[in-house]
Amino acid sequence: MMEFHCKKVKSLTCLLLILTSAFVGFSFLPRVKGEMAVPSLTPTSGKVGSTMQLAGNLTTPNGTFQVFWDLTLLLLNASAVGNSVNVSLTVPPATYGPHNITLSDVAAGENTTAVFDVSTAYSLSVSQKPAPAELQEGDNFTATLNMTGGMQGETDVANITVLAPNNSSYVSFGNLTTGNDGNGTLSVNYPADFPSGANTNFTGYYSVSFNGTVATASSFVGLTNSSEYHRDQAIDVKAVYAPDESVSLSIIGSNLNYSQSIVADGSGMVHYVNPTVLANASASSIYVVSVTSVSGPTQKVPPDVQSFTVPGFAVIVTARNLAGDPVPSLSVTTFENLTLVSSATSDANGSVTLNLEVGDYLCNASLGGQEVGRETLVVNETSTTFDLICNLTDLGIVVMDEDGVLIPDVEFQLVQTLHAAQVNENFTISVNATDVNGASVAQSLLPVFENASVDYALNASRYGMLFNTTGPLQLPVAAWFNVTIVCPKENLYLNVSDAVGRPIVNASVNAMEEAGGLSYSNNTGPDGTTTLRATFGRYLLRVYADGIELNETTVDLNVTTLSETINCSLYGLDVSVKISDYFGQSISNVNVTLQWHGYSNSSSIVSGSDGLATFKNITGGNLTVIARLNGQSNQLAVAPVYVTNSETIEIRLDKYLLLVGVLVDLGAFITVMIVVLAVILILCFEVYRRRRRRPEQSGS
Repeated sequence: MMEFHCKKVKSLTCLLLILTSAFVGFSFLPRVKGEMAVPSLTPTSGKVGSTMQLAGNLTTPNGTFQVFWDLTLLLLNASAVGNSVNVSLTVPPATYGPHNITLSDVAAGENTTAVFDVSTAYSLSVSQKPAPAELQEGDNFTATLNMTGGMQGETDVANITVLAPNNSSYVSFGNLTTGNDGNGTLSVNYPADFPSGANTNFTGYYSVSFNGTVATASSFVGLTNSSEYHRDQAIDVKAVYAPDESVSLSIIGSNLNYSQSIVADGSGMVHYVNPTVLANASASSIYVVSVTSVSGPTQKVPPDVQSFTVPGFAVIVTARNLAGDPVPSLSVTTFENLTLVSSATSDANGSVTLNLEVGDYLCNASLGGQEVGRETLVVNETSTTFDLICNLTDLGIVVMDEDGVLIPDVEFQLVQTLHAAQVNENFTISVNATDVNGASVAQSLLPVFENASVDYALNASRYGMLFNTTGPLQLPVAAWFNVTIVCPKENLYLNVSDAVGRPIVNASVNAMEEAGGLSYSNNTGPDGTTTLRATFGRYLLRVYADGIELNETTVDLNVTTLSETINCSLYGLDVSVKISDYFGQSISNVNVTLQWHGYSNSSSIVSGSDGLATFKNITGGNLTVIARLNGQSNQLAVAPVYVTNSETIEIRLDKYLLLVGVLVDLGAFITVMIVVLAVILILCFEVYRRRRRRPEQSGS
């Protein structure tokens, strides 16, 4: 027995040692970290300046990382999202071949590397003047060859070819040397650095290429020093011909057909400048300039022909009435020297956008065929926005009632009648309804003007019911003309009756205007009638008696609706409450109370021998019946009912029983009966037992 006990102790000791070792071992395990895998690159090769996407993982969640290009820092201290890194990088200047992209976890001090291959790239650029300026015949330009991703410190011979518009080509050779970063640049001037015969004597595009089609560019050489001009600018033309050669220069386009004979100078240069030849040029037009030889040997192929544009300026004209408001839907016409230049309609902001050149213009505005405004526009480079003031008047409208209360939501119909040359024309003009301040504005109306007259009729209505017509109105030439309209009051006769048509005396009648702000109230007289003098409109009528709302209805008060009958079908009801027990027996001498929404509606009534308590002239709706034994405060029943007409409501007291005229608790009665029955059964059993025992004793 002792040996068995020792074995148990040894086993428990070994188990404790194993558990302790496991616990200590787990406590020293490192926390789980993300692994630094080799990052992915997309793409894995490309040119200097291209974009690559680097994706990878950090050991440190949300840690700071850096990216190195070989040994050079490319990205400083960005943050990972969780353990993930996804960043866009630009390939820096570098030599041809593979380069290491190193992702470094700053906190963990861990690195992982991918490889990107840099390829060699070439590009050509040609010097140009800033648009719209352009090169002219006889000018030179510079072609620049750039190489990236080359071998370090190498020199190669590069050939740059220029193809002129006449299909003549010229080649220049130069040394392209790369630096430590593999970049190299070679610039050549055309025609100075090209063989004899190279020139810019032709109009058109000069194509530049390196080693065939490895890199290409082009430069345009024209006749004019600009591709576009305005009227107040001088046109400048250059062309190269033989010395002292006679040429003809022409400029043709809209409103312009100009020609001029010119003699080239001793170097063969034709240079013509004219500051006024475009004085009448049209906006948004294209013009063609050409130069041709008249007496000399020069016959150019392609010919010296070039186009340029006269673009004009975007001129914004805003039509405004005398109050300064923009006027939409106006007809705006623009003339220059009595010639129609533009016809447009003003937009919702009263504006039209015109394309006009430098000059003086006459701008007219008309409404309904009547001229209402005229302005002179002086257009130049700095003056391109104008206001066109129109003789139009704003009609201000205010609506109030007889007491000075401002009336909202009044709608209008404004009819304009134009009397001119024995012709009457009618126009309906839209006007907004009055706001909460009872105000509205009809903008930009024609006032009285020469050779014709204009008058207006203003019809005011509420809820589609006309209540006022003002006019005829004739407006002055002024910024504002104000009109005040009075909304009349009418007597509204009301007859208030109960459920059976009897008048309700001293009922409170409240009228609230639907749009708000106006309210009236009065009490009914002995005949159930009352009169409210209220402003024309739509009203919500509510009838109250003893603080209880009896009915509500909506009525439109206008010249045809001046009376209203309000029948309160829930008022004046006769309601009987019958109190009965569990078996439906009528219970007398029960105090019954009716409550309407928690307020006592009438005096309590004690039920009679038939169990009925009858209430006269009560208000129906949501009622509560409360039953108590007469003279006691304990409630026998509380029952909610909804009454819509005169009726009898039965309240059954299911917990009580009427026994010999006495109301007893049904539960207690049943308990007593059970006890009585039990006693009777016990007595019967005892009698039976005793009677049976006597014969047995006699026999023994």
